[in-house]
Amino acid sequence: MGLVFAFGYAIAVVVAADRLMLWLERRGHVNWRRRGRKSLAASPSVRLDSLFEDRPGGR
Repeated sequence: MGLVFAFGYAIAVVVAADRLMLWLERRGHVNWRRRGRKSLAASPSVRLDSLFEDRPGGR
C-alpha cells in the first residue's frame, strides 16, 4: 500500500513541477516546451560579411 502512495506522490510532484514551468514559460522566464521553429523573420537581417567591412571614419 505504501508503494501506491509513493507512486501517487511522485506523479503529483511531476505534474506540479510541469504546471509551475508552464506558468514560468507564460511569463517569459523559461522555455519549457518546444513551440516549433521560430520564423525566419525573427532572424537577424544583417549579413555576417557586412560586420567585417571597413567603414570610412572607423578604426
